[in-house]
Amino acid sequence: MAQLEREPLNDEADGAWPHELVVLSRLLAERFSCRGYRPDPVPRAVIEQMLGVAQMSASWCNSQPWQIIVTEGEGTEQFRKLLFEQAALDMAERGVPASEPDFAFPSAYRGVYKERQREVGWQLYESVGVAFGDRVASGKQALENFRLFGAPHALIVTTERDLGVYGAIDCGLYMGSVMLAAQSLGLGMIPQAALAVYAPLMHEHFGIPEERMIVMGASFGYADSAHPANSFRSRRAPMADVIRWVVE
Repeated sequence: MAQLEREPLNDEADGAWPHELVVLSRLLAERFSCRGYRPDPVPRAVIEQMLGVAQMSASWCNSQPWQIIVTEGEGTEQFRKLLFEQAALDMAERGVPASEPDFAFPSAYRGVYKERQREVGWQLYESVGVAFGDRVASGKQALENFRLFGAPHALIVTTERDLGVYGAIDCGLYMGSVMLAAQSLGLGMIPQAALAVYAPLMHEHFGIPEERMIVMGASFGYADSAHPANSFRSRRAPMADVIRWVVE
């Protein structure tokens, strides 16, 4: 399976690249799923900058279906405790967390998609010292999702039920903008579909009405650069694998 390292464009090497494209390329190349955080909270003004920039994201018919819940301080700690205790209980009783997302998860990963899933999974396990076949250690690492990886903030994204999958697509575009804005502000972030498995718990805890569907969550804060889980970067498929040119 051919994979490429993520290398940003360099405007010093080739002046043909517009500066704005170089900056965008660098943000995309340097962004990563942060799985270890410093405890320092992010100032409210910085979070508002991040979300304010993302608010410019495109959406179908300018519907802007996203609504965001952001936790800080004790709000994060209460959510972390509730989420982790439920996930740990489910893992102890059934070996897996609950699975009650508002949107159905993928039915299967096959072929190249399975290969990519396995590769990034083993990059993570190797970085934190989980040996092949060690289900106890891999299960413990999986539970870190529900501990919010120690982040000082969580973010929950919802969409209007009537907008269906296209509302979720718009929320995905929005989250892409959030992650780039976070990177530009020196923040670490990890988008987490895993949190959506506890949609009923989050509906109740945050008072999210049934007409709003939970798309995903995210944990964010200042990255702990010394954390081993932050030491690797996932790779990308070559352009030839994903583009089909039609010329006739």
